[in-house]
Amino acid sequence: MQLNDKASIRRALAAATCTLLGSASQTSHAEGSDEKWRVDTSVLYYSEQDRVTVVEPVVFLRKTTGEDSFVNFRLIYDTMSGASANGATPTNKPQTFTSASGTSTYTTPAGKTPLHDFSDQRVAVAVEWDKPVDHLSRAIYGINASTENDYRSIGLSATRLRDFNDKLTTLTLGIAGSYDSVMPIGGAPIPMQLMSAAVPSPAGGEGDEGEGGKTKLVADAIVGITQVLTRRALTQFNYSIGYSSGYLTDPYKVVSVIDATGATLDYRFESRPDIRLRQSLYWKTAYHFDHDVMHFAYRYYWDDWGIHAHTADLHYRMELWKGAYLQPHLRYSTQTAANFYTYSLLNTSPVPTYASADYRLGDLTTTTYGLKLGIPVGRTSELNLRVESITQSGNGYPADAIGIQKNYDLFPTINTTVVQITYTGRF
Repeated sequence: MQLNDKASIRRALAAATCTLLGSASQTSHAEGSDEKWRVDTSVLYYSEQDRVTVVEPVVFLRKTTGEDSFVNFRLIYDTMSGASANGATPTNKPQTFTSASGTSTYTTPAGKTPLHDFSDQRVAVAVEWDKPVDHLSRAIYGINASTENDYRSIGLSATRLRDFNDKLTTLTLGIAGSYDSVMPIGGAPIPMQLMSAAVPSPAGGEGDEGEGGKTKLVADAIVGITQVLTRRALTQFNYSIGYSSGYLTDPYKVVSVIDATGATLDYRFESRPDIRLRQSLYWKTAYHFDHDVMHFAYRYYWDDWGIHAHTADLHYRMELWKGAYLQPHLRYSTQTAANFYTYSLLNTSPVPTYASADYRLGDLTTTTYGLKLGIPVGRTSELNLRVESITQSGNGYPADAIGIQKNYDLFPTINTTVVQITYTGRF
């Protein structure tokens, strides 16, 4: 499967499980000191219509190790299967694609968006130590690792939180870094090389780390401030910056090469810059009504690949009876295309240094509608069910489409369903 497709899907899964995995460290010190263990278990089902299906069980454990000190452990196992777009455009004839190693082929019928069947599994583990530094400060240190068929990652993180203003203001500083190994099945192709000119690689084994092995480094930092405004209102501002270097190209994606009539002649393996600088501004506010609670967040993202994105996110928790609640969710996001994004390449034009037809780098609008039901189980446990519908769409009939390309949807809408069941217990 395409590496960046997997990364995008897993970011979506991480967002869907953020309550389970993301909030425990930040809020653990605010809970009762008599609590020795917290256990969160979750099973998440993610399905893109006619494309990718993911099943992801997650286990989170937190152990109290001392006064206001905790150790957090999380284990994630997910399986992915289905089909993923390879970047080529549909055309009026069947299309046959060959891997970079020349050892495998697959064919797409005429008029259909080319999809590549795949299956993949991933195991990820993370451990955090959350401890007080003094009566106004906390520190969180973490290590994480993951492995899958063609990808390995190991990372470290450190976060410092400092209270001011009678603990009404909290400053957060965090850094994280990872070292990733990319091992494309069949080896990594030469960027922008014609598929027809690819030479079978002797290092073409599954998950090969020889000639086909690549690496990348990722570093992230965040600075944020959280302010209690009133008895009912809380707000938070964050600035994040990230830097990636190394192999950032997706080895499984291609770009169609077409003639003046729009007919597909060949394909080039995509190419992306080997450096990426990412930045974002994030604002979140929470307001507690007499019974209900509203959370609203806005994020502005930009990077040096030319992508700019705006995201608004709204949760409204409605208290029902005896601790049960219903929480509608609405999320809306838009982004501009990367400066090297293209639907295809004209055979008479010079070959660019960088080009990608990955729709996730194009002009994209994503809308999410969701609903979560929480039910208390006993005095210290909770069972909840979350259901979300996600729609991703773009411009499938661009004005600059050439010839027969005008007959096809070059950016088909993707509809996704997410279902998550979570159990939380404290004892």
